[in-house]
This record gives sequence, structure tokens and C-alpha cells, in this order.
Amino acid sequence: MKEILLMGFYQPHEALSRFLVSAQQEFKIPIRYLQEYAALGTGGGIYHFRDQILSGGAEAFFVLNADVCSEFPLQEMLEFRQQHGDAHSFVILGTTANRTQALNYGCIVANTDTQEVQHYVEKPSTFVSEIINCGIYLFTPAIFQHIGEVFQRNQQELVLEESSNGWQRAEVIRLEQDVFTALLCPGSAGEVITIICFSSPSSAIYASRLYLNQYSKSHPERLAQNKAGGPVIRGNVYIHPTASIDSTAVLGPNVSIGEGVTVGAGVRVRESIVLHGASLHDHTCVLNTIVGWDSTIGRWARVEGTPSDPNPNDPYAKIDSETLFRDGRLTPSITILGCSVTIPAEVVILNSIVLPHKELSRSYKNQIIL
Repeated sequence: MKEILLMGFYQPHEALSRFLVSAQQEFKIPIRYLQEYAALGTGGGIYHFRDQILSGGAEAFFVLNADVCSEFPLQEMLEFRQQHGDAHSFVILGTTANRTQALNYGCIVANTDTQEVQHYVEKPSTFVSEIINCGIYLFTPAIFQHIGEVFQRNQQELVLEESSNGWQRAEVIRLEQDVFTALLCPGSAGEVITIICFSSPSSAIYASRLYLNQYSKSHPERLAQNKAGGPVIRGNVYIHPTASIDSTAVLGPNVSIGEGVTVGAGVRVRESIVLHGASLHDHTCVLNTIVGWDSTIGRWARVEGTPSDPNPNDPYAKIDSETLFRDGRLTPSITILGCSVTIPAEVVILNSIVLPHKELSRSYKNQIIL
């Protein structure tokens, strides 16, 4: 791996710049952010920056959707292409979903013997296949020829229809709908792998659980252990070295504690993410919650959400994309505290979303606090 390019339509800002500098220092690899002049779609963006991608004579490159959490078997994908494809083939990473949930994703029909893709349909209206697209690809420079053909076709058709998002540009190209559906057979679908797309807030905690479980296998040294004089650790727990945790606290399973977090005496945290600078005062209880950075939870307060995990009896089930409201009420889900939120002592916050910079004075249940 020679270089990492982050691509998007977002305006660069100081926090992003700090992240890029920090990441380059940590991973010892060049990392750059390329800003699109307009939202160009999943294919239009990489086509617009194709010269940047291919600079240095790249033989192949990975494209990963930014809202995907996975084990990212990049080495395995490279080996798969070497074993099954030719010099110009590309690899689509696939995973298995159940028949109902597959309709919400791009569906891949592949030859079971050769793994060659025979058909691709993005979010079909009827069942096509249980193999779905993970949004992780291995391309060669040949992909730009196919994207270029779509670009030329768009120009010829002069599609300039005004929409709610402004003028439709010929440069706006979607890999999944515009390119893959036209190619049909030149690629390969990879082996099944654990995959999560961030379709709902609760996906974040489920994704954190995936990474913590992966750490237990590949990097067990990253996870906290029970030690004399330390907090009680149950299951997989990550604690940033700068965090201060009282020895009487109980953490886990599936807990991530960020930089500079303070956890007081008797605190219980389970299935939660606590971001940097947050403070959990004595005897608080935090369950199925994301605590935003620099937030404070007062003594004896209880902050709890409702998990929306996939069906444990279905090995191929994915997280459902729950609507925010159901029957006029907020759908029960995890609790989210935005940054710099203050929760007073001895209150209960249940299944609620608290926007940043709020100072609460009482208990809330199933509400969005604006």
C-alpha cells in the first residue's frame, strides 16, 4: 500500500487537517483529502481524480465506501484476484443476507464455480440473490475505461434535468447503478465476510462490537485486562491510555473508552462508546449509549438505550434500517448524547437523542432533545 486518498464533497476544515497529519504520523503512509467540486457520485468522484489515483503507476487500487465497517480482507482480495481473475478483472466483496433484507442492497448473481459475476442489480424490487455488495472493491486502471463510457453516454444524452439537488451533471456517475449493472460479467465476487453499513445510529455500537471482537483475535494487547487495583473488565473492552478509570468501575462487554475520559467510582458501562473528554461521575449507569465528547453524566444517573441487533437466530441477518419515527413516536433505539451535553445527577435518560451543547434538568424517555 503506497498511498491513501480520502475523497468527498465536504469542505476541508481544521479538525480534518489535524486528523490527516496524525494519521500520517501513526501509519507512516501518505494520506490526502481530495475535495470534489460537486457531489459526483461513487463513480464520478474516482473518475474525476483518476490522474491522482494512477500517479506513481498504480497497478491496482481499493475503493471503500466510508460508511462501511468490516474486517477489510484486503490481502485476501488481492490473492483472490490473482487466483481467479485476469490482469484487468476486478473484485467486489460480497456477503450473504437473508432474502428480505437483500432487497435493501446491491445484489450479486455469481457463478458458484468460478465466482464470476453474471448479474448485478442495485436494490431490486423483487428477490434476485442473497449475495449483497459490501461497498469494498479492488480495481485496476481498466475500470476508468468503463466509467469513461458512462460519462460519454451521459454527455451525448445531454441529461440536464433540474432536480431538488440542482442540475444533473454528466460527471455524476454511480458505480453501482451506472457501471456495475452495465458490466454484468467481467468481475468476481469475493468470499463471505462480516460487513456492516451504517444505516442507523445503533449500527455504530454493533460495529464497535465487531472491531473489539476482531481485536481479541488479531491484537489482544489493545484490549483491557483485569488487573489488581484496576476496574472490573467483562468481555472485550478498549480503554485509551489517557483515560482515568476508578478501580470500582465495571466495564463491558463491548465498551470503548476514548481519550481523556474520566470514569468515577461504582460506574457501570455496557455496550457503549464513550468519546474523548467525557466524564461519568460516581455510580452512573450507561447502557447501549454513545456518549459524545466532553459530555458529563452526573452521579447516580442512568442513561440507557434499546439495542437493535440483527436476529441472533438468523446467521445472515443484517441490522434493519429503522425509521426514526414509528406511529408518530420515536423508534426505541440506542441513546445518543451529542458533544458537550450535561446530564444532571439522579435522572434517567431512556431511548433518547440529545443534540450537542444541551444542559438537561430532568429525566427524558423516547425523545429528541433539540
